[in-house]
Amino acid sequence: MGFKVAVVGATGNVGREMLDILAERAFPADEVVALASRRSLGQEVSYGDKKLKVKDLATFDFSDIDICLMSAGGDVAREWAPKIGAQGAVVIDNSSAFRYDADVPLIVPEVNADAVAGFSKRNIIANPNCSTAQLVVALKPLHDAATIKRVVVATYQSVSGAGKEGMDELFDQTRAIFSAGEVKQKKFTKRIAFNLIPHIDVFMEDGYTKEEWKMTVETKKILDPKIKLTATCVRVPVFISHSEAVNIEFEKPITADEAREILRSAPGCLVIDKREPGGYITPHEAAGEDATYISRIREDATVENGLAMWIVSDNLRKGAALNAVQIAECLVNRKLITAKKQAA
Repeated sequence: MGFKVAVVGATGNVGREMLDILAERAFPADEVVALASRRSLGQEVSYGDKKLKVKDLATFDFSDIDICLMSAGGDVAREWAPKIGAQGAVVIDNSSAFRYDADVPLIVPEVNADAVAGFSKRNIIANPNCSTAQLVVALKPLHDAATIKRVVVATYQSVSGAGKEGMDELFDQTRAIFSAGEVKQKKFTKRIAFNLIPHIDVFMEDGYTKEEWKMTVETKKILDPKIKLTATCVRVPVFISHSEAVNIEFEKPITADEAREILRSAPGCLVIDKREPGGYITPHEAAGEDATYISRIREDATVENGLAMWIVSDNLRKGAALNAVQIAECLVNRKLITAKKQAA
């Protein structure tokens, strides 16, 4: 008997992607339920070749749910994840609500799958920030080989990271510019069309933004608390896929050729690195794909044992929905959970 899975936030960008990926990967679910707020009640969302009618989160009975994939924002997660977990479902939450809780594992399956067993403390597992997820997939095999001391990363994050409103704003502003119309700002602090905004999330006292802080803290929790990391996070006029320019300093010597070979055999990584025009991956090409792409691997002569590289991944998939489904697969494959109906 298969599992019963609920998707909370099923009408959002990531929720829809979760449903698609569950179907694509043939997750062993006997039943999948789409949930959202009351205002979305009765809407239809796709799950493979089926249509699911959205149900109201506030009135839903989770007593026979085995796994709940949640992508409804931090406030909803803080209210509902503990309640759902208390009813025996394992909640895999895409928000930042529980990422920094010592009793909640923060998981990227290619990096720290063994830590998933810690879910039993609260029946909650956290998905990392989208920009962190793709970064640590690429860093992990290199850290194992040469021990990372310090990472400097500049992100180029797509508007889909800000939800449907972010995508709509880029589209509407671009259309307005081409038609000489009024360019309106709602979601972003500055115009995003044909522009860059070096500001994601709120500013903190030290001048970093919360998005930059997240990358630092999450990398330490997932990979190694000894790693030093500094980030500059930038919103760019791209619909889907985040890109990152990354400089890494290692304790041990490692050449670009060695790194290339290590990454070629690493789980979740795909190296596209020809030193010629077009011999690299762009966000457009990564959209809709599962891999974390690595290009422009080269030695950084400004530090001892340094490398530089370019990392691109679909933020809605590996940065959110795919990672959540992979965590669910990890629970099933490791036999850490059994279907409630089967266990009864």
